[in-house]
Amino acid sequence: MTAPAIAPACTLVLFGAAGDLVKRLLMPSIYDLAVSGVLDPGFRVVGVDRADISTQSWRDGLNAALHEMASDPAAEFNAGAIREDVWQDLAGRLEFMRGDVTDDATFEALAKRIDGNAVFYCAVAGRFFAPIAEGLGKAGLLRRPGGGFRRLVIEKPFGDDLASARALDAELLSLAAEEQIYRIDHFLGKETVQAILALRFANRIFEPLWSAEHLDHVQITAAETLGVEGRGSFYERAGALRDMVPNHLFQILAMVAMEPPADLGERAVRDAKGRLLSAVRPVAPDDMVRGQYAAGSLGGAHRVGYREEPGVDPRSRVETYAALKLDIDTPRWAGVPFYLRTGKRLAAHCTQIVLQFKPPAHALFGAGSQPNRLTLHIDGDKGLRTAFDIKAPGPGWALAPVAEAFRHDDFFEHVPNIGYESLLYACMMGDASLFQRADAIEAPWAVVEPVLEAWKAGEPEPYPAGSAGPSGADALLARDGRAWAPLQPEPDRRFGRRTGGEAQG
Repeated sequence: MTAPAIAPACTLVLFGAAGDLVKRLLMPSIYDLAVSGVLDPGFRVVGVDRADISTQSWRDGLNAALHEMASDPAAEFNAGAIREDVWQDLAGRLEFMRGDVTDDATFEALAKRIDGNAVFYCAVAGRFFAPIAEGLGKAGLLRRPGGGFRRLVIEKPFGDDLASARALDAELLSLAAEEQIYRIDHFLGKETVQAILALRFANRIFEPLWSAEHLDHVQITAAETLGVEGRGSFYERAGALRDMVPNHLFQILAMVAMEPPADLGERAVRDAKGRLLSAVRPVAPDDMVRGQYAAGSLGGAHRVGYREEPGVDPRSRVETYAALKLDIDTPRWAGVPFYLRTGKRLAAHCTQIVLQFKPPAHALFGAGSQPNRLTLHIDGDKGLRTAFDIKAPGPGWALAPVAEAFRHDDFFEHVPNIGYESLLYACMMGDASLFQRADAIEAPWAVVEPVLEAWKAGEPEPYPAGSAGPSGADALLARDGRAWAPLQPEPDRRFGRRTGGEAQG
């Protein structure tokens, strides 16, 4: 396998440098890139934040956090022992600059520190995206040097409804060209999400089945056992729908449902995604369910309800669970509903895609057969699982459901990867195929606009912490004669392994 090219030398500017995103995700990812040897000797980082700290104290704090996370099996970054030679070299490239992103003087000072290529990363709240872009524009920092680049990276949320998303895009595009703007969604940094395109388009056994002719419906689930974890004030403004659906779940939807792009270049991939997202119908009033977790038991411990969480209004109507039924107006997906759900304080942590096939055209074995399913596990026990029927041993024609599984970590050497590594590298390389274009931001907001309007009134349905969600979500599928795939912890599975007389996936 060919080693990846070294990214061009550049300065990575991190706005919000003292924040949690930089400490937990961005700096570990930069360290991973340094270990992999793809950073040019001229690569450096300038951190900008209002915090009153020195460059050395910023470095020390990042170093301590890096070591703590590296040895924590539960952390997203669990690289084991930190290579001190790599960290010391990287630390020498880190510079901290105190500054307020609403003050022009900050950008004037920043301009004196940058010469050549630069990536400006907004690791801040969404309300600061436009002021940062404006400050960069005024200081001339978005003007591209001859033969070089200047790029602006923004995290979600990209607005909080269709109008604000369009306003943000208009503001950004008045200051920078579309090809300079990298709208990042960390779900697209996950290896298992990127692998969807390879699974579909590199394997003849899958792609011909990936259509209305063979599929009954598709489910996309992002379930969390966590609650709001001290972010009650943020969640009161966002809610489950805004936090997860128009971004993460719609990006997975696009990967699952898009037509084959002409090639893997950024324009072809983004065009294919844009066409798919523009074909999704706005959600009908009867096809939406919202819930809010109440007190319950999870993992053997009592969990308070959402309204008892710090920073939450005791009478809050904000949803912590959202489920939608979507229809896509393309020949491939005519009559195939897509069911999306996401929620907090659910029975298991689970991000998965379930493709459920239609029953056999000829019911030779009667009503005893179970629907075939192909399940893609995005996190946890990453990989894919197939469920199908086979003849049970013995006389007669009784069927037995079996499952086979491919586990990603059984076939590939573990490489520490949070998901931001490939995104940061792609940005430095100028590959925007894993980033969102303006049309791919606005189309999902248009789809969920009826939901936002409908949920201004009424109350979310309560569901106990530790459950599978509100009963209304089950009813959403039951009325169509369908049911959600179960939420369950991922067991240790091996391909073709048999345990206790049952075929295990």
